[in-house]
Amino acid sequence: MDLIEEFRYLVLAIQREGNKLFAERLRPLGLTPSQAEVLRVMSGRDSMTLSELGGLLVCETTSSPSRLVDRLVAAGLVLREVGPSRRSVSLSLTALGKEIELEVKDAEEQLYAALAPLLDEDQLASTVEALRQVAGAFPAGRALARRKAT
Repeated sequence: MDLIEEFRYLVLAIQREGNKLFAERLRPLGLTPSQAEVLRVMSGRDSMTLSELGGLLVCETTSSPSRLVDRLVAAGLVLREVGPSRRSVSLSLTALGKEIELEVKDAEEQLYAALAPLLDEDQLASTVEALRQVAGAFPAGRALARRKAT
């Protein structure tokens, strides 16, 4: 196995294990990691359009994550309001959505606390920089960069 192949599989292995750990923490909330990401992205915003949300998600590479949002609307976590042009849709967290988002944030912090001891600060910084460089070449990486900038 050459180095770049190993890199790819290491990223995949870490992503899968991290997602599995996160999903376990979300199970009591009845959420998937993708749904949790939507709540976290929407946190602190009064409202946003479906396309704005799509541009900030890593879990969805389409600009319109409507199916994902549909499930959150059905669960009473997101309010969808049709704008005056009927083509624009405004999304906001409901009161319940805001409560659940705080629990998602707590679940994330628990995961990060479990991961933090695995690397020292210098290792983490250089690893993140290398991953940013690679991720920036792809839509999901650019979405994360946009989210970080807001």
